[in-house]
Amino acid sequence: MSALHSGIQYILRLSLKRDMVSFSQLAKAVDQLGGDVIALDLVRTEGDSTVRDLTVELPNAEKAGELQATLAEIDGVHIENLSDRTFLMHLGGKIEIQPRVQIKTRTDLAQIYTPGVARVVEAIAADPSKAFQLTVKRNMVAIVSDGSAILGLGNLGAKAALPVMEGKAVLFKALADVDAFPICLDTQDLDAIVETVERIAPVFGGINLEDIAAPRCFEIEQRLSQRLEIPVFHDDQHGTAVVILAGLINAAKVVDKPLESLRVVICGVGAAGTATTHLLRHRGIRHIIGYDREGAIVRGKRYPNRPGWEEYARITNPENRSGSLRDVLTGADVFIGVSTGNLLTREDLASMAPRAITFLMANPEPEISPEIAETCAAVVATGRSDYPNQINNVLCFPGLFRGVLNCRARVITLGMKVAAAEALASVVRPEELGPEYIIPGVFNRMVVETVAAHVVRAAEADGVARRAPPTVI
Repeated sequence: MSALHSGIQYILRLSLKRDMVSFSQLAKAVDQLGGDVIALDLVRTEGDSTVRDLTVELPNAEKAGELQATLAEIDGVHIENLSDRTFLMHLGGKIEIQPRVQIKTRTDLAQIYTPGVARVVEAIAADPSKAFQLTVKRNMVAIVSDGSAILGLGNLGAKAALPVMEGKAVLFKALADVDAFPICLDTQDLDAIVETVERIAPVFGGINLEDIAAPRCFEIEQRLSQRLEIPVFHDDQHGTAVVILAGLINAAKVVDKPLESLRVVICGVGAAGTATTHLLRHRGIRHIIGYDREGAIVRGKRYPNRPGWEEYARITNPENRSGSLRDVLTGADVFIGVSTGNLLTREDLASMAPRAITFLMANPEPEISPEIAETCAAVVATGRSDYPNQINNVLCFPGLFRGVLNCRARVITLGMKVAAAEALASVVRPEELGPEYIIPGVFNRMVVETVAAHVVRAAEADGVARRAPPTVI
């Protein structure tokens, strides 16, 4: 999952002596630490003092302690409290369950619960497909994680994964009106994860796997897709791939190169890199080289620790090129980085073909500074929110699942993923398209509607839709 990175906002509750402390003193203290004052709000007055909330943005957490120490040295300043605004947003969790119906009378109670609910139970027992009509299953997605690959932070476990999964549930609801619930499993055993998800599946209309490390994530998704009659989607793989393809469709137009002719180097052959490779190939791009810690993935080499790479080599790197990252980048049209930061030099990018395209997806530090990349490449995209062309999974999963639930798809096909990418690309109008705008913003209201509609049509074309949704989605 792509993480957003910016400064950290804090609220300091200060008691200030009116005749001793000026705003300029507070602002200077913040400025000296590389921060910005966002607001200074009055809370209350107390005799010759005022209590105010000073909201600031600081570069990192260490600066908060330094600011406290600096302010405490100013005569007339007393610090009552320091709050991290991000932590405040998470107090008590970020989601809750609200009933869709009200219980005000005995009749309501009898219909919602016993005895009336028994008739609904019998109807579903006689025809299990009615669960989609008569329960939360019609609009409910499970967000499943084992906490083994949280953002870029690593294997931190189930409890640490919960804030991320809650946040994803908020995005599902806010952007696509999809109800989603975090399921963080206290096991990293492959068989146990598959069995657990299989047993809870009757509640849900779809499964979103999240922050599960490779290569375990591949088999978990494959086995669940075979066993369940609802779609299973590993967002770190396929959500990333969909948004990358969408961006690449438009970037190819910007540099005036046929999409199918692009020579692509993918750095990082893990979950996202592998899924991206398959999706690009399905869309007609054949010249793809995968590069990882062991170098370029080549035919004829054994990869005992990553057996999937031997199959990967069979379908990629048609010239079987090897060597350093610069060696395989020479003459390439596209660099897609889904690995780690600070891998590239300006000379590496300069060796690429004219009007090159670079997707620098490592967070928080890209594979090379975007400012440097812009001196060599015609189009630069990143995984960050503070640069143009942010490749963010949130552009995919809400609309994709909205479409999947609308048509009650059994599975999510490659055709549906390509359709989602093409839909996302189409949101950028021709007159808007340019080097710094190849992908819509995350708050563009057309994204979910357009992606959902295209996904439904692709599901119907692929024969996996169980319901024809209304014309207007």
